[in-house]
Amino acid sequence: MQGDRLQGESGYRPIVGIVQARMGSTRLPGKVLKEICGRPILWHVTNRLSHSERIDTVVVATTTEGEDDRIAEWCKEQRISFYRGSSQDVLDRYFMAAREFGARTIVRITADCPLIDPVLVDMAVDKLIWGGYDCVGLDSSFPDGVDTEVFTLNALKTAWREAVLASEREHVSPYMWKNPQKFRQLSIRCEEDHSAMRWTVDEERDLQFVTAVFEGFDCAERPFGMKEILDFLDKNPGLLEINAGIRRNEGYEKSLKEDRIVDTPVHDGME
Repeated sequence: MQGDRLQGESGYRPIVGIVQARMGSTRLPGKVLKEICGRPILWHVTNRLSHSERIDTVVVATTTEGEDDRIAEWCKEQRISFYRGSSQDVLDRYFMAAREFGARTIVRITADCPLIDPVLVDMAVDKLIWGGYDCVGLDSSFPDGVDTEVFTLNALKTAWREAVLASEREHVSPYMWKNPQKFRQLSIRCEEDHSAMRWTVDEERDLQFVTAVFEGFDCAERPFGMKEILDFLDKNPGLLEINAGIRRNEGYEKSLKEDRIVDTPVHDGME
């Protein structure tokens, strides 16, 4: 059975988890290196992804901006692979990072999700491989903060070539999801609707909430998963008030309001 699985996955490997990270957050500057239980948020994200049974390599994709030198230095200290690219064209940064590390399949994770669940990541990867999809993602019925998207290199390359709107290039995957006629796609729904829960870190209140969750698990370094967190919050419902009322996907909504056609990058020797 294991041999069949490995044979079936061979055409999709290497599977590379790419974590987009930058210091220039407007609502909580430097958030990716802010600490929870004595460790930077970025450490918690990469540590959890290292427990995935599907991901072969974890890469941090940061920018060439001077303020992101700190992220590059941190990656060097932690011996974590990283790539530096465009600060505005995140789609280009992802595609170039994927090429740099020879990815056939890409798992997209943002660095503000310290409660990312490797079990959900592996589920999404399996859905893509065994369902023959081009892109798979968890939909908004999951808590905000376990966000996971998986897509093939070919799908990413098509989006990289064809996407021309700022919103499509700043957020990597909208072009894929907006074109179901071009990409075979699957959006996974949660068994129960947890869309009101906010486990991501965009504001100080989010950081307070996530810290409270980690402390509830005695700052365990093992990746306690979504179901364990839901059970914990069911026993401690007051914690949900810490960051209640913050809108989901504010960054993408802002991009849509300010949308425009942008110049796409040209790389020598690439189609």
